[in-house]
Amino acid sequence: MSSRQRAPCAAMRCPTAAWRRPWPAAAPDESENDDRKTLGACTPASAGPSPYGSFACEGQGMHTCALLPLPSRERAGARGAAARQPGGLTGTAAPWRALPLFPSPSPTRGEGSRIRLHRRLPVAIAVHAKALARAWRLSLGLGMSLGLAACGGSLGTPDNVLVIAWNIDSINTFDPARSSDIVSNEVISNLCDTLVIPDPADATRLVPGLAERWQQSADRRRLTFHLRPDLRFADGRVATAEDLAWSIRRNLQLNMAGANALREYGFRLEDAEQRIRAVDAHTLELELDRPYPQSVIMQAIGAHRLSSLLDRQTLLANQQDGDLGNRWLGRNSACVGPYRLREWNAGEVAVLERNPGHWRETRLERVILRHVAESATQRLLLERGDVDVARNLNAEDLGALEGSSDVRIEAVERPQIYFLDINNDHPILGNAKVRLALRYLFDYQALADSVMRYNGVPRASFVPLGSFGALDAAQGQPFRLDIDKARQLLAEAGHAEGFELKLLYGTPLYSAPIAQHLQHNAAQVGIKLSLERMTNGQLFTRIFANQFELSLHSLDSNIPDAHGMASRLVFNPDPTPRKATGAMPTVFASYYSSAANREVEAALLEPDEAKRIERYQRLQRQQMQEGPFAYLFQLNQVAALHQRLRDWRWNGSRTYYAEVGKTPRDSGGGQ
Repeated sequence: MSSRQRAPCAAMRCPTAAWRRPWPAAAPDESENDDRKTLGACTPASAGPSPYGSFACEGQGMHTCALLPLPSRERAGARGAAARQPGGLTGTAAPWRALPLFPSPSPTRGEGSRIRLHRRLPVAIAVHAKALARAWRLSLGLGMSLGLAACGGSLGTPDNVLVIAWNIDSINTFDPARSSDIVSNEVISNLCDTLVIPDPADATRLVPGLAERWQQSADRRRLTFHLRPDLRFADGRVATAEDLAWSIRRNLQLNMAGANALREYGFRLEDAEQRIRAVDAHTLELELDRPYPQSVIMQAIGAHRLSSLLDRQTLLANQQDGDLGNRWLGRNSACVGPYRLREWNAGEVAVLERNPGHWRETRLERVILRHVAESATQRLLLERGDVDVARNLNAEDLGALEGSSDVRIEAVERPQIYFLDINNDHPILGNAKVRLALRYLFDYQALADSVMRYNGVPRASFVPLGSFGALDAAQGQPFRLDIDKARQLLAEAGHAEGFELKLLYGTPLYSAPIAQHLQHNAAQVGIKLSLERMTNGQLFTRIFANQFELSLHSLDSNIPDAHGMASRLVFNPDPTPRKATGAMPTVFASYYSSAANREVEAALLEPDEAKRIERYQRLQRQQMQEGPFAYLFQLNQVAALHQRLRDWRWNGSRTYYAEVGKTPRDSGGGQ
């Protein structure tokens, strides 16, 4: 910690005995604001390698998108190695890109990954001493903590615990079959291994997960996975291919988010026993209905959370009314993975604990996800060393940290699109000209230069940059603020006099200013827009129930291919959308187009790559004019990291907690 950040009172040390205590449970205290809580602990250090191995098959030559790119020689080598993988998709799309995070003047680089910037943005932060005192009571359970927190001192986080400040209010399950929000998906990906895992260095390449090797038949209609022989559940019981087959079929039985991903590729409940089967204790076979490209099917099924290996015995013992353990997984985890869920207090904290006997090394003992909604509070906790990572900092706080010697900022471009969700069942919004008019009510560049600085780039296409088949940056954003054009389109649609709508939005820090921006511009064309803010969980509940007119939220894809988004943002399998099932925005927004459906399916199965790209790009242009949603930004994943953190691994697909290490406090990297 720099001298300017040190506490004005005498330093206080944690007694040696206290550092040997196990992690204490967080006692609930409803009298405090959850946004001002954190956790720390006194625990011994641990470290070790994380051997994912170098085996990979399928994928295209894309490299990691980190804040600082690799040296040119290493970067070229990484791209070349990825491009040489069997079945790789050739250079038809830009890679996940190193992000232009900082404005002019250009940053100057120090050693390693340190970024030093010329410009800083001041921020005023005030946090009550009472809230900080409670944070230390939770983290240390020591009587001295009140005085320590009140005077501003910090002992830092323990060497073997990763503490993340994040808005986690959208988490409502730890069931891979149900999860559909981005925060839950990240947590589950660290609780439950999948058949294959996106390479931390390149999300388009796959490395072994539950399966140590795999192959697709010559006719592309059968996938065979050979599982590791050392897979075990948390209690030490051996996990088998039959457990995995049951886990995958369970998605179809529950008919939740995971079922939709399976149905996209022809799997149905009625024949699941025959097409998803264990050949022996360590071999799983999937029978496909069509010859899907391996680059798509492996990402869509093999790397998807639907292929998590669940503890069948535990889930059946805890099922209620035949739900196969779904409700029990609202507060527990039961799968093969590097961590297991130790504690979950909704709106407060999730504690992940190392899973003993897991097949790969896990460097840190615990991961603490602390619910902190306010950017200023996250920043203060990070500067004090009370958390290792801050995940929801706004542009102002990120700018203020640019020159810090204790913090570094890292970012990666995500395959995640932030958009205006439009309910096409609404009598006015069902008109394509009205939806097109809404696209002209955003000043995309002004937002990019202000509230979306760091957080995203303007994008009007449903296909993220870096995906196979994506339009480039210029073609993918043809819109600008044009009030007259919007007014003309509304008149052509028969609504020159205007109308009233309600816009729902959640807790992302940029959602409120974007909502207000739209409200202001909409008023100029006669649209009276009322705003309603709610938690992310409440927002998704309303969206899933088709109880909205307009909403702001995002969707990400686990497939670096245009089909990953086309299958959810364009395709709808049912001509009566409200009766359709699955976690598909087209369903929730009551959008159905038989012509668009045919184009999505034709593009997926097109054997000629050039023609496949042409189909996807034509579909993107058509959807910009007539589609059900107004796409606004492609999001970046941004985090501010304490200097003690080492090997923070993430890409456009996942964040890898098991890879993270920390510099011990007594080695000069701490406070």
